[in-house]
Amino acid sequence: MRTIWLDQDGCTVQVIDQRLLPHRLETLPLTTVDQFIYAIREMVVRGAPLIGVTGAYGVLAALLTTGDDDLFMQECQRLKAARPTAVNLAWAIDRMLAVVMQAEWGAARIASGRREAAAIAEEEVVRCRRIGEYGARLLADLSRARRGRTVNILTHCNAGWLACVEWGTATAPVYVAHEQGIDLHVWVDETRPLNQGARLTAWELGRAGIKHTVVTDNAGGHLMQHGLVDMVIVGTDRTTYTGDVANKIGTYLKALAAKDNDIPFYVALPSSTFDWQLRDGVRQIPIEDRHADEVRFVQGLYQHARASVLVPPQDSPAANPAFDVTPARLVTGFITERGVCAANEQAILALFPERKE
Repeated sequence: MRTIWLDQDGCTVQVIDQRLLPHRLETLPLTTVDQFIYAIREMVVRGAPLIGVTGAYGVLAALLTTGDDDLFMQECQRLKAARPTAVNLAWAIDRMLAVVMQAEWGAARIASGRREAAAIAEEEVVRCRRIGEYGARLLADLSRARRGRTVNILTHCNAGWLACVEWGTATAPVYVAHEQGIDLHVWVDETRPLNQGARLTAWELGRAGIKHTVVTDNAGGHLMQHGLVDMVIVGTDRTTYTGDVANKIGTYLKALAAKDNDIPFYVALPSSTFDWQLRDGVRQIPIEDRHADEVRFVQGLYQHARASVLVPPQDSPAANPAFDVTPARLVTGFITERGVCAANEQAILALFPERKE
């Protein structure tokens, strides 16, 4: 099953409603730009690669529901603004525009949009599979070093197939290594406030038959101190071409703990998640502030129904930055569809020489 697909009518896009997981697996149909914006903002879909693919299909929806260039471009700009941190959204929309604007209005432009959105989705699948193959080599090396004993990986948030279309980014090496028979165990950070690790990553790994344990977000440092983590692998929503990484809030703290304990800290990402314009991630990457109620309330299952529970005092304010930035100096390397490289400008551009000015 994929996270997103176009129905046979050529107009309706189906997505897994990730707000309901792990307790209910349902899809949500999207046909209008407003519905696509809602799905992105409300995290029906989430994860940089999937947000990008959703944005691409949102452009198709704009083509189907508008009749002139001005309104069409306005709708595309609204799509771009749906979430600020994940660079894949703007990247996918710009790529769609570069293609569809070359076609005549009407059936030709719509057909062009369908082809390009599908191509973006398929290319992300291929990238993620290749990330898995390159990353699995690192896990195989660890397995040999441990003489076949279980390799323990810690991950933060959800960078699995739910965050992409298939395979995922941070979990792709885990899935490929599992296929290869490598003995693995994954420590799954719960990832407050929305618990994408506890809800989504654990659900994915369980369905795949991969050993895993859900831990509190603050347990990672303790596990590292006691030799229970061999590698940290995370995803990213935007990474500068100099190696700074924006990912789900709490990632920076894991990188600090990994550095202090001499544990490799890898970031897995497709090239679509690199920001080729920004140099300084801490100062330049926009960090999304989400609604305080995501912090104040915890969502879960109670007596077979979804429930929302208030945790702090009713009148206590809360802040909810959705991402933080891990400086390149704390990153061991990047796992991309073209291979593994160090987290610096020279190494990144060596893998992607077409990006050199």
